[in-house]
Amino acid sequence: MTNFGLPFFLEDTTGKIGGSDFVDLHNRMHLSLKQTLRDAHHTAYIIYDLSSRAAGGRGGLLVPLATLDFGPNNALGTVKIGDGDHVQMGHYLSKVPGFSSSKSRKFRAADGQEYRWTLQADGEWQCTNAKTNYHVATYSMKPAGEPQYSSSSGCMLTVEEAYPHLVGELLASLVIMRHIEQHNL
Repeated sequence: MTNFGLPFFLEDTTGKIGGSDFVDLHNRMHLSLKQTLRDAHHTAYIIYDLSSRAAGGRGGLLVPLATLDFGPNNALGTVKIGDGDHVQMGHYLSKVPGFSSSKSRKFRAADGQEYRWTLQADGEWQCTNAKTNYHVATYSMKPAGEPQYSSSSGCMLTVEEAYPHLVGELLASLVIMRHIEQHNL
C-alpha cells in the first residue's frame, strides 16, 4: 500500500448505516458495508475490503473484515471481527466510566489497544486511543444546510494513516455506535 503521509479519506457514499461503500479519495482503500439479511428476528451486515480483492487478496475471494448481527426491534446483537468469535455488542463496545451517555464507548481492538468512540456536540464522531487519547479516526456527517449531491452523501470516515490494519474494526464499531445513537439504546 502506498504511503502518502495522509490519512485515509473514506467517502461514505450513502451516509446510511444500512449499507454503503467507503472509498478513499486517493484510491488506496475501498470498504463495503452490505446488509445481508433483514427479518423480524435480526438484521445482518458484512463489512468487506474490496481493495484487497482488486489487489488479488486470497484468490479474489471476499473475506469479511467484520459481521454484525442486530437483534429484533433494533436490539444490539453480536459482532464478529475477522476470524474471531461472535461477541455481544454490548460487551464489545462497553460504556466508558465517568460518561453518563451511551454516546461514548470503548472497545479493545485486535492490536490489544483500547479505543473510544465519542459523539461530539457538533454531531461528529471521534475515535481516540483510550489510554493516550491519540486521535485515530473521525466520522463527519454532512453539515446541516449543505445541498444534496447526486454522487456523494457528504459524509466522510477519516482514518489516520498509521491505522489501516484496524479499519474493519473502526467501521464495525462506528456502525454499532451510530445504531446505538439512532435507536436511543
